[in-house]
Amino acid sequence: MKMNKFKSTCLVVLFSCTVFSCKDLTVLNENPNGVNPETANPNLVLSTVLTETGKAFVNLGYQDIAGVMQHTQKDGWSGGHNEYDWGGSQSWASYYDILRNNQYVYDRGVATNSELHQGIALVMKSMMFGLITDLWGDAPYTSALKGAVGGAENTFPAFDSQETIYTGILADLEKANTLLSKNATEYTTTVGTADVYYQGAPAKWRKLANSLALRYLMRISAKKPDVAKAGIEKIVGNATQYPIITAIADDAAMAFAGNSNDDSWPANAIYDASESNYRRIKMAATFVDKLLALKDPRLGVWANKVKIQLVVDPSLPAGTDKIDGNKRYLSPDKVAGKEYNTNEYVGLPTAMLGGPTYNLSPTAEQGANNPHVSWLNDIYRQAKGPLLKSRLMSTAEVRFILAEAALKGWAVGDAKTHYEAGVKASLDTWGLTSSYATYIAGADAKYNGTLKQIIEQKWIASWTAATEAWFDYRRTGFPELTTGPQAKRKVLPVRFYYMLDERNLNKTNAEAAMSKLETTNYSEADGKNSPWSKPWVVQGTGKPW
Repeated sequence: MKMNKFKSTCLVVLFSCTVFSCKDLTVLNENPNGVNPETANPNLVLSTVLTETGKAFVNLGYQDIAGVMQHTQKDGWSGGHNEYDWGGSQSWASYYDILRNNQYVYDRGVATNSELHQGIALVMKSMMFGLITDLWGDAPYTSALKGAVGGAENTFPAFDSQETIYTGILADLEKANTLLSKNATEYTTTVGTADVYYQGAPAKWRKLANSLALRYLMRISAKKPDVAKAGIEKIVGNATQYPIITAIADDAAMAFAGNSNDDSWPANAIYDASESNYRRIKMAATFVDKLLALKDPRLGVWANKVKIQLVVDPSLPAGTDKIDGNKRYLSPDKVAGKEYNTNEYVGLPTAMLGGPTYNLSPTAEQGANNPHVSWLNDIYRQAKGPLLKSRLMSTAEVRFILAEAALKGWAVGDAKTHYEAGVKASLDTWGLTSSYATYIAGADAKYNGTLKQIIEQKWIASWTAATEAWFDYRRTGFPELTTGPQAKRKVLPVRFYYMLDERNLNKTNAEAAMSKLETTNYSEADGKNSPWSKPWVVQGTGKPW
């Protein structure tokens, strides 16, 4: 009995071995639930490219770069935000991760003959490489994203010059304009819900490609004025061949899903029960004072009034300091020799000492709960909302670029018309269309024909997207910003440090890139690799300082 059972077992095992030995082991090792990268739909990766890019832009423009450009200041954890004490902490690793995924989308677009995917991928490549070179200067470009190919030149890529990178970006955007020029029905593939910017509309992607070209042409206008002039005039002079963003419905803006902290507005109070990140960000005095001077209605959309307004009343008995409702009443002797602000909207001064107790905050322990400075509007507590978007390229930006080009005498139309359209686009974006006529007629907002006014309005319109305002400041010197007493230097920085990992692992190429930076009076303490050393794009321009 036992022998028969043993024989039966052997036959089963032998039969199994005979059957399975006929199959390729690589087939057996395939994950039936996995995705083969050689045949996968590029939409599976495209959505990641778009969402990660949107998050990267808003994390810069709403966080520390908003501090540099004095939209906001922090009253805690403020070293990087208020004082530019970065210490080389920034890294481009996540940006190159996005570019590697984007390269996959492009390669799959080529393999499947999808011009739509190729065009979109070239736009995103341009946007991300533009961000990298704008932030750091020279960077790996022509040899980047080739690590899998092997060879030292790909594992440790050389840094291309900014000039080379901007030239490459403009060439890619020209190619994208052609790839995206068909009607939607002519494309053999679609991107559908994977496209969180434009829901698969090639015409809108084409407008973004050409609008980005305007951005980068203006970026290099001080270094290569003839190239910038010819490029911008070519685009504006042929709207059929080079359509651009002229309506806010075509803005490149990404909403947030709000389902988890990872896909929500940064520093929200929904997934941070303590609200610590939201509460630490306060309006900057520079920004608030400018908006008050302009009687700008956007202030009320972006900021809350102080919770408790200060009232200094000479008629009150000496020693009076009392809170009644939402006002704190003080006699003059209580404020003698102290700095204070009695406005309904109050911003924190730049890089100040003692931010948590500014404006007579009752106790130091209140810290981020200071009731006498303006917190951000309550919409920024939320994880998502109609106004909570990562804004990568806008109608307002395009119009202000054209206003500046017209001011230079280039053939792009009337500067005043573009300026006013830029202001209106920004007001429309924030639900303030009805305020436009009164605002643009105001003494300070009315067009006065100066670059300063155009760039200041562009700076205002860049709220939550302050990175672009930083790059404008760097090449124009506007708005005229000054640092505070705690700032690491007496002027604003113009770039990021090359990070330590890159300097260690790719030492020869990193050092070659650093050697091309221009040392200034403000960067000598750091050496060449300093946020106060000038990259090519501003060398020799005398800007911003």
